[in-house]
Amino acid sequence: MPSDLQSDPFGRSGNPPWPGGPAEDKSTQCPDGPGNRVGHRRLGCVADPTSESTRWGSVADPSFDVVSKVDRQEVDNALNQAAKELSTRFDFRGVNAKVSWAGEEAITIEAETEERALAAVEVFKEKLIKRGISLKAFEADEPAVSGKIYKVNGKIIQGIASDKAKQIAKIIRDEGPKGVQAQIQGDQLRVSGKKKDHLQDVIALLKGKDLDIALQFTNYR
Repeated sequence: MPSDLQSDPFGRSGNPPWPGGPAEDKSTQCPDGPGNRVGHRRLGCVADPTSESTRWGSVADPSFDVVSKVDRQEVDNALNQAAKELSTRFDFRGVNAKVSWAGEEAITIEAETEERALAAVEVFKEKLIKRGISLKAFEADEPAVSGKIYKVNGKIIQGIASDKAKQIAKIIRDEGPKGVQAQIQGDQLRVSGKKKDHLQDVIALLKGKDLDIALQFTNYR
């Protein structure tokens, strides 16, 4: 005679094999998939885990991010190219024209005359353009004399300032397609809507505005 364990059907404890056993209880299925046995039985879900609409909840609306970011390596390349040109061009000889980093995003351009200092700024701008960097991402002060040297303090703009972000959000709200939303997230914005075509309309809208800031549109999904 077989032992008691051998004669009992599998799952004597009342828990049928998971998944797909003959006694599988559909009431224990949950949107988070059939692998979570404990969660299924605790929650008592009835949703079909094979359903796309219930597996992870509703699908998020299409969205993209509005950012203002500059590749620092490309700025560094532009700076090095400008420094090389300043050291070799005939019209910059004898005026000690220089361009150098003065911090993480700060740049100093200098020369012994105001005119050559301003000319050095233009050389640096030309190199930025050649590296694909918008001049809206670079700000430069007027030359200031320090001893015998004229210095220009400049900076690379990273991120969207709070007031500018509010301006962009207002443009989207007032002039963008109905149903599109813009949420400020730190130094960038997240734009979302029901239709991808509407998001493309927002991108076109912002590209057509003169916002005095270099914008990029990323994470489109």
